[in-house]
Amino acid sequence: IRQRQPQAILSSGSANSRALANQALYLAKIVLRAWQADLDKQDIPARTLTQAYHNATREHLVAAYGWFLQAIARSDGPATGLVRSCDDLPPMPEGRVFPGEINEFRQLEASGWLADMLQEVDIDMPEPRQRGNLAVASTNGPGITQVADWLQHLERLFDRMGDSLDEY
Repeated sequence: IRQRQPQAILSSGSANSRALANQALYLAKIVLRAWQADLDKQDIPARTLTQAYHNATREHLVAAYGWFLQAIARSDGPATGLVRSCDDLPPMPEGRVFPGEINEFRQLEASGWLADMLQEVDIDMPEPRQRGNLAVASTNGPGITQVADWLQHLERLFDRMGDSLDEY
């Protein structure tokens, strides 16, 4: 699931980008809570719930990250689409350089938790165990804990870097 990009807001500045980042984080929290509630019911196998919720929650987190990148970069022109990594940022005008936070983001994108979050994961769909039964048992792969960790990392990063945004 890809988030729609509000075209009118793209060039409206870092305050709107920051608001959209916060909104995407909020949406990720809602999906994460629903995922946890369904896990707690224990009436659908965890693997099936991961297939249902993982990519949707991850996409909200990637959108939040993209909007925050735009806020940090403070580029004058709009991006050609929702930014998903530092490489997607529009070039800075002549005479300006990206803020230091972008270098930190580039390092995190190269390895670590942010690299994992940005990497699309194909949650395999093994054959059902019984004929006519679409639910399958969990075997391996990403889960709710990993996605919750990504959300916490993003919140901490946004809080820390948001302080520097406020100083400009």
